[in-house]
Amino acid sequence: MDATILTKLVFIATCLCIGAKAGKFNPCCSNPCDKGSLCMTKGLDDYVCDCTGLEFYGRNCDIPTWRHWLVSFVKPTPETLHNFLTHNNWFWNLVNGFQWLHSALLKMVLIDRAAKVDIPNPFAAEHDYSTVDGYFNLSTYGRALPPIPRNCPKPMGTKGKAELPHVDVMVERLFARREFIPDSLNTNVFFGFFAQHFTHMFFKTEPKKGPAYTWGRHGVDVSNVYGPTRKIENALRSMKGGKLKMQTINGEDWPMYSSSIPDIEMMQWTGVNSSNDFALGHNFFSILPGLEMISTIWMREHNRVAGILEKEHPEWDDEQLFQTSKIIILAETIKIVIEDYVQHLSAYKFRLDYDPALLHGAAVQYQNRIYLEFNHLYRWHPLMPDTFKINGEDYSMLEFMNKGTDVLINSGLANFLKSLIAQQAGQIGPRNHNLYTQHVVKTVVHESRELRIKPFNEYRKKYNLVPYKSFEELTGEKEIAGILEDMYGDVDAVEYYVGIMLERSRKRTLFGSTVVDVGGPFSLQGLYANPIGSPKYWCPTTFGGEVGFNIAKTASLEKLFCKNIKGECPRVTFTVQATDATGKYVKDEL
Repeated sequence: MDATILTKLVFIATCLCIGAKAGKFNPCCSNPCDKGSLCMTKGLDDYVCDCTGLEFYGRNCDIPTWRHWLVSFVKPTPETLHNFLTHNNWFWNLVNGFQWLHSALLKMVLIDRAAKVDIPNPFAAEHDYSTVDGYFNLSTYGRALPPIPRNCPKPMGTKGKAELPHVDVMVERLFARREFIPDSLNTNVFFGFFAQHFTHMFFKTEPKKGPAYTWGRHGVDVSNVYGPTRKIENALRSMKGGKLKMQTINGEDWPMYSSSIPDIEMMQWTGVNSSNDFALGHNFFSILPGLEMISTIWMREHNRVAGILEKEHPEWDDEQLFQTSKIIILAETIKIVIEDYVQHLSAYKFRLDYDPALLHGAAVQYQNRIYLEFNHLYRWHPLMPDTFKINGEDYSMLEFMNKGTDVLINSGLANFLKSLIAQQAGQIGPRNHNLYTQHVVKTVVHESRELRIKPFNEYRKKYNLVPYKSFEELTGEKEIAGILEDMYGDVDAVEYYVGIMLERSRKRTLFGSTVVDVGGPFSLQGLYANPIGSPKYWCPTTFGGEVGFNIAKTASLEKLFCKNIKGECPRVTFTVQATDATGKYVKDEL
């Protein structure tokens, strides 16, 4: 045999041998551990599953304890429970009518949901394992599951194809809108802007450092209204009577233009006239008039509250009036988000209340960490239509963004709001991203791959959901399932965000079961764990006495807008409210 050929064969054999050893280096690539248990290597070719805190045991943490087996036997499935919560009006009217019964059941729900979130979080986005910095370094996102090991034979571990689908091809085949698909829950466009305005206070990825890093403070801190720094907050303040700076245009109070406040720079598209951008707490909000509208309402509400407090406490200076008003706005935000926003999201007939005293004395962690998985799960851009119908005129998405504050001011806040409430939002699901939101899909998929987020089914296991056995079971139909199978080859290799967006929707819900059962605990933990609801905070003194405390305890979406709009207030809701030619409401909800 030729010496050169022999040398090559020896070299190839050596490489194969090294590759085989490398393949055994991390057996956790196959995701052998069940129920969200943690996998740790043991030498070069073995692993250990850590079942601590789980009601499962065995080598792979897949054998239930007798207690868990018995509870699972009598406990309804997530689908059965969801159907029961979203139907049976007579039963839930009865439960909601008896305060003691309602409170007892709500407390059980909250404790159960909060228990699904790991607080404190043992993993941070920066490392593949637990570290001291994982807890103390708040510049990184947390993560619910450690990442896919680095030296796996395939991108998603051991299953699926050797290469992940090209992002551009994936977006074109699975996410790009062919025609607008309306939301089956009759959700309006206003809801999408409210969601975006609310979540931008804690989803703040630091682009210069990478997708593992955040410049936010891991919770509801109303920085979307007041800004992320003391410098910006002070620039927004009037320094008189605890109020924020406002200007009057067409008889209405609006934020100041950013051009008049040097310390505030608002974001804007290239080539768009930014001279009349409002100065707001988040620099992104100048991009869309819907976000500017909600910012305006919160600023008006702050000044309204500050005026009430000033009458109650003429002895207080500007600083105390401002800080106490800010606390009230924080409490109002949480109450409105739970009782109006989350209530709509869930479609439950069971009433959700924000009553912090309900959990006083219970095992509650008054701290929070924003997780990567929660951030990625919340990209609900299919809600946005192709055209906005504002006060009798149609605006394309591009026109809507380019018009800036003009369309908002010229319409007047009440008419602008009324238009958003009357227009139906899009369905969250396949092939419903418009041209201007498709980049979001590309960004989040690239980030997911860089961060090596585990497959979709692994998160279903983590949150006690049955993993899907086929693509058709995941999507609920054949066409999208066939494309997914062609791209991934194995349902256990489907990426987390892709699975979230393409999962079949539950009846009377905006999205599939995974968003509800994974996102729900993150949401309620973040809201109820806010320190404002803790025993030493949640008392009249914090809010400037009973008057301020009552504002916080009785807040609602309708009050927020109607107390800050001159003249007739629209019916403020997240469900489409259509009107006839006379302006009379003709439809309430499904």
